[in-house]
Amino acid sequence: MVHLLHGSDAMAQLLDPAEAFTVIASGFRFTEGPVWDPRDESLTFSDIRDDARWRWTADEGARLVARPNRIGNGMTLGRDGSLLVCEHVTSSVVREHPNGTSEIVAFHFDGTYLNSPNDVVERSDGAIYFSDPDYGRWDHVVGIARKFELGFQGVFLVPAGGGPAQLVVERTEFDQPNGLCFSPDESVLYIDDLHGIRAFDVTDDGTLSGGRTFHTGMGDTDIPGRGNPDGMRCDELGNIWCTARGGIWVIAPSGELLGIVETDETCANLTWGGTDGRTLFVCMSTTVRTLRTRVSGAPRARALAGPES
Repeated sequence: MVHLLHGSDAMAQLLDPAEAFTVIASGFRFTEGPVWDPRDESLTFSDIRDDARWRWTADEGARLVARPNRIGNGMTLGRDGSLLVCEHVTSSVVREHPNGTSEIVAFHFDGTYLNSPNDVVERSDGAIYFSDPDYGRWDHVVGIARKFELGFQGVFLVPAGGGPAQLVVERTEFDQPNGLCFSPDESVLYIDDLHGIRAFDVTDDGTLSGGRTFHTGMGDTDIPGRGNPDGMRCDELGNIWCTARGGIWVIAPSGELLGIVETDETCANLTWGGTDGRTLFVCMSTTVRTLRTRVSGAPRARALAGPES
């Protein structure tokens, strides 16, 4: 049975209190970046402190697919079936194609290397947004200790079809930008930081405007606890499920806190998947777990294309 650190009546419409977490894989050092692929019903995730990538299926369980992994962190499935990966070691966002080839999507801004891209999302038209905190330059645990070159931690856009990375927020907007997710209609982009979540309106050309505080007080920096705001996803109703202090925070589109699902480990990231799309896959410190919900994730605005040859 799940334990809610906070819960409203509306939370029962999203999650049956009788549900419980199920551990599907364990023995890791710090899991991150879960990606569900509906084509083969698999989950890909990173163990960033072990510089490894894993793949899980219900039939085979978890198996190692890459080590070293250039300390890949956040990932997302591209609309063409490719895998977009944020790499701490190379300070790059990389696209890995199903046929085994790869290409660099972004690695610098105005001639200076990026810090260490952390999380990434793709809009239905192919535009790519990613956060760029400097965690991957701190030490060898989640990166490689090296000089801080860029001088700020930003959020960037690579337009559909490619091109130079464009800064889409003010340089002073965030301390350490981290997780990102779109509203179901892609009109709002949510971005979290050490304290909470900010919301931005997305224009047709991909630029962001109207930045505003969406929810705050969610991190260790506010009240001591386990974890700062990190990975997040929108459900089909537009609610935001964000890993943060103490567990998974569920917040309505209005900004109202609906509930906090307590976890006994630091919770880093999550995604929906499963045959009916209502299984929440949750990356915690040493385990990957599932939790059945009464809602699915926000639908992709465009169906995935078939695998490349």
